[in-house]
Amino acid sequence: MCGIFGTYIFSDQNICVDELNAMSRVIRHRGPDADGIFMTEKAAIGNRRLAILDLDKRSDQPVYSDDGNTVLVQNGEIYNYVELKAKLLALGYSFRTEGDTEVILNAYLEWGDEFVHMLNGMFAIAIYEPNQKRLKLFRDRLGVKPLYIAGNKEHGQIWFGSEIKAILQSNRRYEPNLDAVCQYLALNYVPAPYTMFEGIYHVMPGHFMVVDANGVSTKKYWDLNSVAPEPDMSPAEAKASIISLLDDATRVRMRADAKFGAFLSGGLDSSSVVGFMSMYADEPIRTYSIGFSDKNYDETIYANMTSERFGTNHRSRIVEHDLAKSWAHYIWHCDQAHGDVSFMPMSEVSRLASEDVKMVLTGDGADELFGGYEKYLDVFPHGQLPNLTDDWAAEYVVNSGLLIGDEADQLICGDLKSAFEQNNPYRTLLDAIRSNKHQDQINQLLLAETKTLLPGNNLVKPDRMAMAHSLEVRSPYLDYRMAELAFRIPGTMKLNGGVTKSILKDALKPLLGDELTYRKKQMFTVPVGNWFRQALVGFCRDMFFDGRLENRQIINVETLEQMLAAHITGERNYTRQLRALISLEIWFRLFVDGDELQQTQPLV
Repeated sequence: MCGIFGTYIFSDQNICVDELNAMSRVIRHRGPDADGIFMTEKAAIGNRRLAILDLDKRSDQPVYSDDGNTVLVQNGEIYNYVELKAKLLALGYSFRTEGDTEVILNAYLEWGDEFVHMLNGMFAIAIYEPNQKRLKLFRDRLGVKPLYIAGNKEHGQIWFGSEIKAILQSNRRYEPNLDAVCQYLALNYVPAPYTMFEGIYHVMPGHFMVVDANGVSTKKYWDLNSVAPEPDMSPAEAKASIISLLDDATRVRMRADAKFGAFLSGGLDSSSVVGFMSMYADEPIRTYSIGFSDKNYDETIYANMTSERFGTNHRSRIVEHDLAKSWAHYIWHCDQAHGDVSFMPMSEVSRLASEDVKMVLTGDGADELFGGYEKYLDVFPHGQLPNLTDDWAAEYVVNSGLLIGDEADQLICGDLKSAFEQNNPYRTLLDAIRSNKHQDQINQLLLAETKTLLPGNNLVKPDRMAMAHSLEVRSPYLDYRMAELAFRIPGTMKLNGGVTKSILKDALKPLLGDELTYRKKQMFTVPVGNWFRQALVGFCRDMFFDGRLENRQIINVETLEQMLAAHITGERNYTRQLRALISLEIWFRLFVDGDELQQTQPLV
């Protein structure tokens, strides 16, 4: 796990070394163990290293081919590097290191762009070839690792980085992208490839970019849409395949030379990962959880049950409303507003784990792949495929969005309202659903959210909050083989009998037992809605009504004041809307107004 950054020059101007050094410094949290930059007159690529494999400085990056014509940096881990290295040794390659980065380099030397198909891992990779004056940027299949790019040939230069804040170290100014802000207010997250910065975009999951004298081109190397459903698959076949793959995906993710553990909420997904880890561990697995005094949100009893079942060395910590003091730091690390405040407990459990280990395994990804959210049962009662109207997808994206009914019309104003009305802000998710018509309707929806919600929101939290504490996260459920399996399994198996993740639960019951398997799902979040009515009333008023939000002329503060008042009295529950607007206002203050982070409590 690391951070990467760099630039490519199309014109005759010189690379600014100060900018490169600033790019490195601003993402130091991603890799405090070492840093390195390779630079020519045309391009530069750099790395901040968090050492997990081969802790020796010989595995510092960049890495170079023997002839010096291929230079590589990466962020992530290649889990099958052991098997891939064996293939390359048989082909005559030699190795100076014991890590995975040199394996990537030699794989590229042997197979060219096709090497990416050989990788099982999470990665953002930059390769520069000085003789060809060519830069290549690769992102993993599901978008576990972030990678952003800005600029083009017309601008004379491109910049890339693992975080947007690295790109912001260039002298160019990036205005707010109102279209992206509209999509945020529609979906509660900004879907890729968009960001809240005009001109900064994601390198899309499953894609790579080539930058040379001709400009910037993009190629797709993997597409989950190409997975063919298997309607004749039996439940027994599905369960056996799930267990086999989860077992192997967990095993290879335990490869590390640094100390590691696991996040353990006590939910199905994290508990299953810990269960499989225990089969390969020589000593008790270190596990970590956080809880709340509000029992409606506290899961520590189930984390303790799982810990006892698998004999883990478990640590937990209770956190309260003072998390809001660090809200600006959460947004700074995310680079964008996020309406889902589960980044708060994610940061705290990452802080706790980082006191002992440098890497953890998590249960991320299972909900999207196997249908873990109750909202899916609103569309597919009892897990069946009803006779849906032609507009079912459009109805879903609106009804599951952030602003409901006439809220957008009442709340949004000015240029933002014009942008909301001119471009369908639900279009990215809607188009993703409609592009999957070879799947049954349940899988159409799950596949669309795997391609939008997952990289746009749910994978941002573990990456950014863990990396804020220099902690690597790995998730067996995000093995691309598991994703492909999930969309060969009929959707009706996933919601069978009106049970979320039904086939996954049936597969895991022998491992976890009935109580852990079929316990009611709790969202991994904080009771911020209650805090808004009590300890954080003043915080909300200061954020919304000190004049700064009103001066932006994008939100009707009178409507917002009515919403907050109704929420405080308990007349309505506006938790989702209020927390999203707080995050948005904090983002404006940090990245548009230039407020100093030192005004709030830091994460580290």
